[in-house]
Amino acid sequence: MGAVDICAETRRLRLRRFGEGDGEALVALHGDAEVMRWIDDGRPVAPEVVVGVELAGIVREYGELAEGMGCFAVEEKEQGAFAGWVALRPARSVGLDEGGVELGYRMRPGVWGRGYATEAARAVLRKAFTELGVERVEATTMTVNAASRRVLEKAGLAWVRTFFAQWDEPIEGAEHGDVVYAAERDAWLRRHDHP
Repeated sequence: MGAVDICAETRRLRLRRFGEGDGEALVALHGDAEVMRWIDDGRPVAPEVVVGVELAGIVREYGELAEGMGCFAVEEKEQGAFAGWVALRPARSVGLDEGGVELGYRMRPGVWGRGYATEAARAVLRKAFTELGVERVEATTMTVNAASRRVLEKAGLAWVRTFFAQWDEPIEGAEHGDVVYAAERDAWLRRHDHP
């Protein structure tokens, strides 16, 4: 793994670019019903879609987006085990500002509760605000997804608004809407003791 493949490192985690060999790990993550419960249509993604569309798109984005942007595999440093992913991309989720920058993440259920999502999110936020010149980062989740909302809050984002979108196939909890969280560069850096 070359230095160009590493996006960031934290005390416990390494964030790196995905490669062709990550298909199995990504299939397991996106094929897990618990992981996908509050995402898109609430269903696991078929393996051929994960590898042929999602992973291929992630890898293609490295050449299309600015350096430091994209979706990055999150690995435990100690054992090198795949924990999930964290992303910093142009905003494309329903409810987010067009032209903005979006934070996203997914972690394996086996690592839930360890703070990895928060740690990875803070790492990409720091990179966004200190190296990439990003002024504001947004994220969205379902109102009822309390665990994801806690991650966003611990990472330093604040609730902005609740919105109600029309979904073709609403999943359980959609009647409570979705929430948008955001962090502004200067305020985030002040709170996280960065000069």
